Amino acid sequence: MFHLIWSILIGFVIGLIARWLHAGPDHMGFLMTSLVGIGGSLIGGLIGSLISRPIAGGYFHPAGFLMSIVGAVILLVLMQHAGIRF
Repeated sequence: MFHLIWSILIGFVIGLIARWLHAGPDHMGFLMTSLVGIGGSLIGGLIGSLISRPIAGGYFHPAGFLMSIVGAVILLVLMQHAGIRF
């Protein structure tokens, strides 16, 4: 249960940073920002795993955090071009 709460909170922080980096008005609430952050983490993890193998035994890596933000910005751009309203 704590893992789920932690994922939502970290996803919210990543979503906030991605919204700050992405230009334009984004009228999202807590839930949508968290979902963008969590989705960005999945996209960033996929991109990172294509580049190199993950390090075993570690839960947090700064490069993973940065790739999560990059993935969230990519997700915001895709949502904007698809015409998905917030």
